[in-house]
Amino acid sequence: MQATGVGKRSLAFILAGMILWLPACRRPGRSVFTIGVLQLIESPTAREIRRGIVKALEDYGLQNGANVRLDVRDGLGDLSEVQRIARAFGEDGVDMIIAITTPCLQAAMIAAPRTPIVFTSVANPFLTRAGTTAVNHLPNVTGVASTGPIRQTLAFIREVLPAVRRVGTLWTPSELNSEYYLGLLRSAADDLGLEIVTVPVANPNEVLLASQVLINKRVDAIYQISDNTVNASFEALGLAAAEAGVPLFGGFLLSTRAGACAAMGWDFFDMGYKTGSLAVRIKNGVDPARIPFQSMTNVQISLNPDTAAKQGIHFSEDIKKRAAEIVTGGSEGEPLPAGAAAVPIGP
Repeated sequence: MQATGVGKRSLAFILAGMILWLPACRRPGRSVFTIGVLQLIESPTAREIRRGIVKALEDYGLQNGANVRLDVRDGLGDLSEVQRIARAFGEDGVDMIIAITTPCLQAAMIAAPRTPIVFTSVANPFLTRAGTTAVNHLPNVTGVASTGPIRQTLAFIREVLPAVRRVGTLWTPSELNSEYYLGLLRSAADDLGLEIVTVPVANPNEVLLASQVLINKRVDAIYQISDNTVNASFEALGLAAAEAGVPLFGGFLLSTRAGACAAMGWDFFDMGYKTGSLAVRIKNGVDPARIPFQSMTNVQISLNPDTAAKQGIHFSEDIKKRAAEIVTGGSEGEPLPAGAAAVPIGP
């Protein structure tokens, strides 16, 4: 009887959501399937996600500007602007919305309850009430969750720095995902006997000063949780860490090109590709309600030995063998030159 009750509640959840959702109707006169792409702020991770989305569409025969149109809009780090864009997408009747990051998913769900929504780079979609399980979710919403490997990274930091005790991080109180990651970080730190030191930031312009404040708190290392605001200005954090000689570990792989000595996380291009593949399925007629939430599973390690040396760190051969790439040159946002690119050394 208990299983039957659970089934009824799950069915009720789906039916309640279906009251709010009917297949989105293309605006009269529009001949090209239009996907509104909403991001909170431009960042290395957002760029990689967009690259992956475009590649997936192309691999399935969809060319932007030909048989599909991507309307990419940036909230410039302003939540009110994100909400305005989401409302504009809903009013314009786009055929689908791809929401990059948690704030964008939240805004899209409120502004466009009848439009198919594919989320990506969302730490925990259940916190947004997009669903209660991967299969029991709002009928117009599906996507790719990206819960970061917080515990694994802390364990990795202690492996690299056995004497580490105080680990610092910046976080953004206005971001639900940042608060969630900070909670995971503190929980993992308690289990590992580490102390977490934090400094809040409100916008990307505060990252440099906040980084200096954090370093002055005498942290042994910085582990920057993946945070939209900080990711957008990660180079400022990298600069502060370099000047102070404090080991900096990143929460996304591309951070090793912007001042981190090492990073553990997901391939955001792959995340974008998964997202684009879901968008193709929905465009081809698959009901979002029938597509379970996806998750990233392939945790990777990126190392930058040059940066590590400046921060007083040397990676063992065992750690190098476990890395997916070793970055030996280049800068964030630009292709690394031949012979100085990220060198894949993992399986």
